[in-house]
Amino acid sequence: MKLILTQQVSGLGEPGDVIDVRDGYGRNYLVPRGFAIKWTRGAEKEVESIKKARSAREIATVEHAREVADRLGGLRVTLRTRTGSNGRLFGAVTAADIAEAVRAADGPDLDRRRIEIGNPIKTVGTHRVSVRLHSDVNATIDVNVLEA
Repeated sequence: MKLILTQQVSGLGEPGDVIDVRDGYGRNYLVPRGFAIKWTRGAEKEVESIKKARSAREIATVEHAREVADRLGGLRVTLRTRTGSNGRLFGAVTAADIAEAVRAADGPDLDRRRIEIGNPIKTVGTHRVSVRLHSDVNATIDVNVLEA
């Protein structure tokens, strides 16, 4: 199945890339979640607009991505949320919550779609979160989740 990515997908490519995947993976995962659209000649024309929008908000160079990674490395991110009696959260910490907490800690403005949370954060404590800044540069953030 031929698809056009609308968002960055780890292991597949960047927005605007034309990829070829198995039918079930495309039909059941990528397309319903909005990660890709079906490839057609009309959709092929949209690739340019997708790439222009990506270049406007993307970290353009590897050097800039490394600078942002250095800023994130020295950052202390604290997130306060409601918890139950045994230290479990009501719900989970989302990528948007982490992006907002980084902004509040005087960090760079991150796109929530670039933040990768390995396992859902549902407990109080310190958790490691990965951020894809560039195709060659990743950063890790320690997020300290506290009771509100």
